[in-house]
Amino acid sequence: MERLDAFMARAAAAYYARGEGIGRDFTTAPEMSQAFGECLGLWAAVTWHAMGAPPRVILAELGPGRGTLMADALRAVDQMVPAFGRALALHVVETSPALRAAQSAKLGPRVAGWHGAVGDIPDGPAIILANEFFDALPIRQFIRRETGWRERFVAEGTFVEQPCQHLEPAPEGSIREIGEAAREVAAVLGARLATQGGALLALDYGPAESGLGDTLQALRGNAACDPLSEPGTADITAHVDFAALAAAGRAAGAAAHGPLPMGVFLQRLGLMARSAMLAQSAPVRAGAILAAAQRLVAPEGMGRLFKALCIAHPALPTPTGFDA
Repeated sequence: MERLDAFMARAAAAYYARGEGIGRDFTTAPEMSQAFGECLGLWAAVTWHAMGAPPRVILAELGPGRGTLMADALRAVDQMVPAFGRALALHVVETSPALRAAQSAKLGPRVAGWHGAVGDIPDGPAIILANEFFDALPIRQFIRRETGWRERFVAEGTFVEQPCQHLEPAPEGSIREIGEAAREVAAVLGARLATQGGALLALDYGPAESGLGDTLQALRGNAACDPLSEPGTADITAHVDFAALAAAGRAAGAAAHGPLPMGVFLQRLGLMARSAMLAQSAPVRAGAILAAAQRLVAPEGMGRLFKALCIAHPALPTPTGFDA
């Protein structure tokens, strides 16, 4: 028997070690539209200017999958803001050997280093991108029973409940999730950014405010499956508690902007206009290009469920996209 967060960590490590899930089990925004990565690359360039355009800056990505987002981002940067391209040193936080190999094949010598944890990123001003990174971090779950709160453990593919310390009052049957690993990452990066300068941009799915509810889920073959069965063979995730991330960043001395709906954020960055340009230059694929962009920004697609949050140095002006 193991606590749910330990089970999730073990299952996720085994799953991502194989490096086969993207496209087969789930599809991420950069795999859907190259405009997504291009817009984030230019967001990073604008943020670099707002930081005073330091001559050397770290551009880091947390859990970059196959490297698609960063490849698109760097292409846009090299074309539009070459000074930023010359100033940046690219660092990647990735634990999967298979995904590191895929990133190396796509990004080549642009990668200055791979790291196993966010605390290993070299010192200095940094712009950090985290797209669908926090949702894969493990959570703990608590359920309110008639006799009090109990914590969920996993044994032989099923939940086992154990008594735990009291949480806040809630109706019987309520479920509370706590993402300790995600809060720790936000705190570590918040402290770093508050002292060394820069910003973290996180895009993921989850509520704008903390709340009760069971959000644990798993995908296999682009279809929902039992998250407790066959650990390591499915993508296991949970909704991101953005309010908790923002609070952790602020407690560490950084400022937090957002969260706001990802669709609003991407439209402010010009994703639809860029997608229209891409569609015009590739008429055979125009329909697919525009449909993918619409899925990213539409409230009924990913635009409302997904959120954007920025944790940054307190003296940095309100980042692009977070200003009304």
